[in-house]
Amino acid sequence: MRKVIITVLGHDRPGIVAAVSGALLEQRCNIEDISQTILQTEFAGIFIATIPDDTKENDLCESLEGKLHPLGLSVFLKPMQAAPAGTEIETEPFVITTLGPDRLGLVAGITGLLSDYGINIVHLKAAFRGGEDPRRNVMIYEVDIPVATDHHAFRAALSRRARELGLDVSLQHRDIFEEIHRV
Repeated sequence: MRKVIITVLGHDRPGIVAAVSGALLEQRCNIEDISQTILQTEFAGIFIATIPDDTKENDLCESLEGKLHPLGLSVFLKPMQAAPAGTEIETEPFVITTLGPDRLGLVAGITGLLSDYGINIVHLKAAFRGGEDPRRNVMIYEVDIPVATDHHAFRAALSRRARELGLDVSLQHRDIFEEIHRV
């Protein structure tokens, strides 16, 4: 069995995940992972599925498009590639939270710094509702920081960048973040 990544985009409404999963089931595909969200009024979903050896990726894509295009959904399919051997780096999970007035360049400013330090963003949720009320403009980055990173230098650089952008910033190990925010 091979793995494929299927991206589905369209105006949000109930039943999209049911339509995608039903279409995949008809093609004997097993869903292994799903990440979906609603961005303002738009549905964005990513599905990783195994497909039978006798199924061609183009045929699967055409089948999905036939089922999902009438619902106003766009579909993109890509074969999943295994990570190159020896590329795994030992990391620790952290959560970075920023609050502050909305302005141009906030995401680019933080993500550029993360890239400079070789930090991988695992999940990003950014909600910009405008205005000067910092509680209405939040970014939450779940990141993997390489163990070899100079944490003191990174924290200093992150604080400096946040000040430049007019943001309040918090950096916590994910275990601590989850414990503090447990409901």
